[in-house]
Amino acid sequence: MAQTDGQSASFPEIVELNVGGQVYVTRLDTLTAVPNSLLWAKFTQSSPGELPTDSKGRFFFDRDGFLFRYILDYLRDSEMVLPDFFKERRRLQKEADFFLLPELSARLAAGSKDSSAEDSGDPEEAELSPATTSSSDRTLRSPGTNGNGFITVGYRGSYTIGRDIQADAKFRRVARITVCSKISLAKEVFGETLNESRDPDRPPDKYTSRYYLKYNFLEQAFDRLADAGFHMVACSSTGTCAYSSNDPSEDKIWTSYTEYVFCR
Repeated sequence: MAQTDGQSASFPEIVELNVGGQVYVTRLDTLTAVPNSLLWAKFTQSSPGELPTDSKGRFFFDRDGFLFRYILDYLRDSEMVLPDFFKERRRLQKEADFFLLPELSARLAAGSKDSSAEDSGDPEEAELSPATTSSSDRTLRSPGTNGNGFITVGYRGSYTIGRDIQADAKFRRVARITVCSKISLAKEVFGETLNESRDPDRPPDKYTSRYYLKYNFLEQAFDRLADAGFHMVACSSTGTCAYSSNDPSEDKIWTSYTEYVFCR
């Protein structure tokens, strides 16, 4: 039997959930946003004492705690934007079925079919919407073909910071910018500015990690990549610190290595 409005109101306005060990805090109105869904039924047709709770009194659901964030997003906005290259679409559809969200389940199913029809090995679409895939999205999913692919540029640098905080940092110029990519891509982008002396006469369909540039300005390399239609998709950096001598009163020398990954 359905509970009265008074019983339904006994749930707090702000509800704490434990879903598979992941804690969520949301509004009661969000949980009951979709009529006839499982959460709507639990929080309108039951009383707090009828729902299982964890040791801290949070309402407990034994489901995938990571994927529940997307269920909650859908309840908030009636739409969903998934991360790039999201690979849990079928599992999320299973969660949508469990929580009795047929519209969300249908969108997920349609997205899975579209991805399979285009290429069963391609990353799935990032957004659940009827919009068609842009040409740039297709480029990301087809590296290494038709002039598309990845180029990684890296550099090692160092600088010294004096113990006197008022003193200027002493930067050393970047010694060398390395290029890792398919031979044909590297030559197309950097042309005559590419130094091939460490790995000469390689076929254009092979890869190399031994090329470097004849200049040492990163912005110049970035300009060439942008002009060729590449955009940066990732970067990483590591750094170490050491004294310039055994005397700890001497200035510290910092060294770092940084890589930037570009894709077209």
